[in-house]
Amino acid sequence: MTNKDFTERQIEIMEAATLRIDQYGIQELTIKNLASDLGLSEGALYRHFKSKNEILLGLLSYFIFEMKDRVAAIISKQEITPTEQLKEIFDSQLNAFLNKPAIVSVIFSEGIFQFNKGLSEKVSAMMELMQDHISAIIKKGQDEGLYRELIGPATISTIILGSMRMTVLKWKLSGHNSNLIKDGSIVLNGLLNMIEK
Repeated sequence: MTNKDFTERQIEIMEAATLRIDQYGIQELTIKNLASDLGLSEGALYRHFKSKNEILLGLLSYFIFEMKDRVAAIISKQEITPTEQLKEIFDSQLNAFLNKPAIVSVIFSEGIFQFNKGLSEKVSAMMELMQDHISAIIKKGQDEGLYRELIGPATISTIILGSMRMTVLKWKLSGHNSNLIKDGSIVLNGLLNMIEK
């Protein structure tokens, strides 16, 4: 499945869901509220998605497909250093969160995933995908003698991703009032300074 497998109406529904989450929080995303937002009957909405969880799964899938494309484009740039690749990846990811802040509410809503295996697996797959890419870049940097080898790439990538997650969470809890790009850049640069030779 790719983003092209979503119909125009499904994308419209997912965008309306994103807007509702952004304005009122994920707890206010119901089929009834969403149908009302779109001027549809609940039955009409159910023809496109079977449940609220299926909408959330679609939102996550859509974001992951888009993320894969963005990250792949950066990784394919062989002419830039591992440090430049890391900076571009996180800049790209943080800008994606700025453009669609509601996706952060979905990704960070562990409570809704606790009893839904599909949603939990989707978020886990997204985290693993990012960790695999970051680990590979760190390993490349270590192999090229740019980064220290005191700890392995998987551990370094976990530290970086955990720190960036904290930065995004602080931005979310501030009501999107902090400077996500600046704060993320400061955190990443600090971590890179610690691992660079």
